[in-house]
Amino acid sequence: MGISYVEFEDEAGVLRRYRKHANGRGLVATTAKVDPTAFVDPTAYVDPGAEVQRGAQIGPGGWVDRDAIVAERAVVGVNVHVGRRAVVGRNAVVGPYASIGADARVQNGARVPRELTIADGDEYRATGDDLRRLGLAA
Repeated sequence: MGISYVEFEDEAGVLRRYRKHANGRGLVATTAKVDPTAFVDPTAYVDPGAEVQRGAQIGPGGWVDRDAIVAERAVVGVNVHVGRRAVVGRNAVVGPYASIGADARVQNGARVPRELTIADGDEYRATGDDLRRLGLAA
């Protein structure tokens, strides 16, 4: 099977090309980096310059905006928007319908509750319970 592309016009009128990711068939911009072990749901997409690392999961309706990073083994839930240049740390879990603002940070291992909005530039910290779940705290 050959590579199939889909093209979209962005807000600036520039034509952007996306390909279907092998693991999940979600749409990934040709200038984005998505590890082959990451899962991108067929209804999700990853914008130009974004990075989705090893073992990460992008759920249904998920949107990883330009230049954002979803680190190793992080989970981005249903209809989550990860804003421009935002970072979701290793092993973090972002609940359904949450929104991560531009330049915001979700710490490694943090669990973002469903429908929570993290403002532009803010940092969401992992709790002691989050770290204990990962075996990182006593």
